[in-house]
Amino acid sequence: MGTPDARPPDARQADAAGAPDAGAPDAQTFAAVLPLPATSCTPIEYEGNARPQLLLASDLPVTGFSQLSIRQINNAIRYELRARGWKAGPYHVAFQACDDSLAGESWDGAKCMANALAYAANPAVVGVVGTFNSGCAGLVIPILNEAAGGGVAMVSPANTSTCLTTRTATCDEGRPDSLYPSGTRNYARVVPHDVYQGAAQAEHAKALGVSKVYVLDDGDAYGVGVATAFKNAATFLDIAVVGTRTFHGDDTSFTETMEAAQAAGANAIYIGGFTTDVSIQVIKDKVAVLGPNTGAVKLLLPDGFAEFVLSEASDGAADGAITSVPGIAPELLTGAAAEFAARFQTEVLGGEDFEAFTVPGIEAARVLLDAIARSDGTRSDVIAEVFKTNVTGGLLGSYHISATGDPTGGGGTSYTFYHITADGLEADTTRAPAAATVEAALGD
Repeated sequence: MGTPDARPPDARQADAAGAPDAGAPDAQTFAAVLPLPATSCTPIEYEGNARPQLLLASDLPVTGFSQLSIRQINNAIRYELRARGWKAGPYHVAFQACDDSLAGESWDGAKCMANALAYAANPAVVGVVGTFNSGCAGLVIPILNEAAGGGVAMVSPANTSTCLTTRTATCDEGRPDSLYPSGTRNYARVVPHDVYQGAAQAEHAKALGVSKVYVLDDGDAYGVGVATAFKNAATFLDIAVVGTRTFHGDDTSFTETMEAAQAAGANAIYIGGFTTDVSIQVIKDKVAVLGPNTGAVKLLLPDGFAEFVLSEASDGAADGAITSVPGIAPELLTGAAAEFAARFQTEVLGGEDFEAFTVPGIEAARVLLDAIARSDGTRSDVIAEVFKTNVTGGLLGSYHISATGDPTGGGGTSYTFYHITADGLEADTTRAPAAATVEAALGD
């Protein structure tokens, strides 16, 4: 704990003296692949048969509540590179897994920015899989947007903050345009933004019989955004929002809040945010005052809480809560996608259950590697190719990347709903919200 993922036993550092592949572009036209800082990143990983020409990085929080998800995503990237012979089209591609968290904690703003500066300064870096947290993305995107060579492409498997790509009333002044000072977008994601999540969650709540809901958020851009989208959609669907509260890192008790929700007749509590010590206290106080989550008052959570550790971290208080995750759960996949998931679970996870964002992590790596393969090897062309992405029958379904960097089409807006249990996350059903609900969730 506290360090990036260890290299797989069979990985080796890139051999800068290796001979170029005769079928590849002239390796002499590419800058030497120099390593990213060891303070944040693993050593260069490369198993190809010629010197690497380009470098792919991941930028994810290796420690904290999400560490199991991050380990699986990084191993998914390695698996995809091995399957391609450590190549993307004609280019030999090396990999480094970088950590944007502090030891034992979640993402750290200073590390996010330091990592971004390192990617921008290393000419071999043509793409980043990440970030995991939307707040970190807001710091990284503008730095990579102005990197030499036309910017560095980012493809996130997990960012859902609407304001990274689309303007809403809850966005900070100037966003999202202020994130792209060059005027050209360099960021895309394979998961839908939180307006879709709020809409899907409100539709699911309605189907569960929720009629009155008390909504909390953690004050963070992500928490406020998804909570606002949920409130807007809930109101559109005639679910009464009977109270709201924004909580902060130094809050210690939510008993009075839960008592207020009880007095207002709420039959659901919604928490916009992610797994932290404070949000876990919210969950504990909800159960202490309003009873178990399988009882009369349901607990609804966005994907920021989709952690296998949530049950244990909350001493079981989160059990029975319902959370949503973009995409289709591995156990609900069909056809070739299901066959791939089964093979990946055996060969990479050793039978271990998928974490919620592992499949989007694989998809993000594929989108970026496919874009590199189609490109001329330059940063600017990799970005251009990311925005030409059109996937048919992928692990997240069929979708394309829009001009804003968002996935659109049936596979780009689906959410899986999970029950939190002592054994982790149990997939229940999938839902793609109706266009009218999404429009309502977006607000004015």
